[in-house]
Amino acid sequence: MIAINDIHTHRADAASAVISVNPWEFVPRQGRVYSVGIHPWQTAEAGKVALESLSRLATRDDVVMIGECGIDKLHGGAVECQVELVKCHAALSERLGKPLVLHCVRASNELCQLRRSLRPVQPWIIHGFRGNANVARQLLDAGFFLSYGERFNAEAVNATPPGRLLAETDESPAPIKEIYANIAECRHESFAVTASVIERNIAELLSRCVSVEK
Repeated sequence: MIAINDIHTHRADAASAVISVNPWEFVPRQGRVYSVGIHPWQTAEAGKVALESLSRLATRDDVVMIGECGIDKLHGGAVECQVELVKCHAALSERLGKPLVLHCVRASNELCQLRRSLRPVQPWIIHGFRGNANVARQLLDAGFFLSYGERFNAEAVNATPPGRLLAETDESPAPIKEIYANIAECRHESFAVTASVIERNIAELLSRCVSVEK
């Protein structure tokens, strides 16, 4: 697998990142890796055909993670529908042995409860985390990984242990190395130390991506 240093982006041409797309816009390119899922804002589009397409695409070798899915209390369909959609993605994640990428807006309690009830083996990653240190600790105690982008809460970054720390560009035009540098400065570490930790975590997460159905 190519070296990945960005756990989540929407840049279609990114060469060293996991590119997040929904099933109906998935146009793979050689040498790229993907995460495929139905965003909570797209709950209304999550009909039977979309879920069948997601299940089919998720088995591809170049799809290394499932998502992003999640719960957003400010946008998207009814929270109950979003929860059911997360459950569908989580089941797919477990069946295929691929980590789950989650969008979380004012829904940390719900996602923690879901994780406790479903007891997944696969890692669950909160992408683009901007919450405070208390919310970070709640999610970390529940077993989540936290991925930080261009904007983040400094106390939350410092509350995140090295083994759960990830970084991403998401929709930002900033280069991933700039985000690494900002995280390193916040943690009072050298760029090399922060980069080594994050890249090792990404490599270990993606090493899990072996479908049990093959």
